[in-house]
Amino acid sequence: MEIEKSFLSSDKLKPLPRDATQLEFGKTFTDYMFTMEYRFGEGWTHAQIKPYQPLALEPATMIFHYSQAVFEGQKAYRSADDDILLFRPYENARRINRSMVRLGMSTIPEDIFVQAECELLKVEKRWIPTQKGTSLYIRPVVIATEALIGAIQPSDSYLFFIILSPVGFFYREGFNPVKLIVEKDYTRAASGGTGEAKTGGNYAGTIVATQNANRKGYSQVLWLDAKERRHVEEVGTNNIFFVIDDKLVTPPLTGTILPGVTRKSVLEMADDLDIATEERLISIEEVVTGIESGRVKEAFGSGTAAVISPVGIISYNDKEYVINNNETGVWTQRFFDILTGIQYGELEDKYGWSYKVV
Repeated sequence: MEIEKSFLSSDKLKPLPRDATQLEFGKTFTDYMFTMEYRFGEGWTHAQIKPYQPLALEPATMIFHYSQAVFEGQKAYRSADDDILLFRPYENARRINRSMVRLGMSTIPEDIFVQAECELLKVEKRWIPTQKGTSLYIRPVVIATEALIGAIQPSDSYLFFIILSPVGFFYREGFNPVKLIVEKDYTRAASGGTGEAKTGGNYAGTIVATQNANRKGYSQVLWLDAKERRHVEEVGTNNIFFVIDDKLVTPPLTGTILPGVTRKSVLEMADDLDIATEERLISIEEVVTGIESGRVKEAFGSGTAAVISPVGIISYNDKEYVINNNETGVWTQRFFDILTGIQYGELEDKYGWSYKVV
């Protein structure tokens, strides 16, 4: 793929943040972005790296009316050898394509997706922070751009763009236990819907519940299934794991849960760490009674933004259940240390997950 590049003069470049650990997640953006266009009959063309700028779209553009949009979340890391490292980028390339198929959108060849990220990262290398716990967040997005209302059909044109944002820890708590509240009034996704796709509508439907949780002092919502309002599914921005009776247990991928890349990595690592795993339905009653009895020894979320996030308290029916004395568990810490060690290039990567940008 040939990429047209246009650059700013050095005096037009933005100043780098003084301390990336203090950045509010997702509010600072780099100097450049990647864009590429799709038109029916032509395919993906006109790849560009250009200064970060607003998008010009007609009011009738289909993205505003029918929500044909998907995105991904990734991170770039700076190793001690000054290499740019990605974590399993082809997994994200495959997942965005699965999301696009679910929404009737035209897919992107995996090699083009990864090449676009790598070329943009090489241009923006100075923005990748070096402090532990920091990284350069990558947000690839694909949106429908045809101007058409009144017809529910796939767009005949799309825009693929990538923007970058230097970040520190996702949660204010950093790598410390967070508090979750079980949502009883709203649901995130139903069987047969778009729950397993990374599409904006799935997140829009969680905003009210998340706001309510934040006002009550909780970091995120713990979602239950839409049918019975009984089985744990995922956290607002993470998949969820529990250590129950010395087994690592997580809800199964049944079409309503996002298939997380970090989730997949944790399950693959567990085989080497001699902890048995189960992907099965987990009722909220099993969770809270297990916390009280001591069967539930740890809980943590997994996802790109937070990597591994220990869970210390779960609120259900106006009662708070404290896990492991609200302290980070042994397994939680172990998974975090290994994953981040691989991501920063500090540990041997025997899985082949680390991808060097060259």
